[in-house]
Amino acid sequence: MIRNVGIAPHVVRYLQTPSNRSLLVELIERAGITPPALLRETGTPCAEPGLGDETLTDEALIDAMMKHSILINRPLVVSPLGVELCRPSEEVLDILPTEQRGTFVKEDCEVLEASRR
Repeated sequence: MIRNVGIAPHVVRYLQTPSNRSLLVELIERAGITPPALLRETGTPCAEPGLGDETLTDEALIDAMMKHSILINRPLVVSPLGVELCRPSEEVLDILPTEQRGTFVKEDCEVLEASRR
């Protein structure tokens, strides 16, 4: 969807190049979410260290995300219009500077019309 508005995204492969703590904290704040909202549970070691425990502090969750990058949900998209955890993927439309150039077919085969923003 980002390419469909004419922008070549800069993709950060966070599993190969983990974020630094201050950047992760900044992105969480700018996205207006909490660390638990950014915690990826499916296909991760989330259950093993007890990270689903609601009594854990945000600091403890961020520590775990720094230790195990796979725990960071994605995609976290940064644009001049804001930061958004784009799940579902069409959430990115809220922070793109222009509308889609044409119809876009998502990875699950859902069709998004060009006028949708």
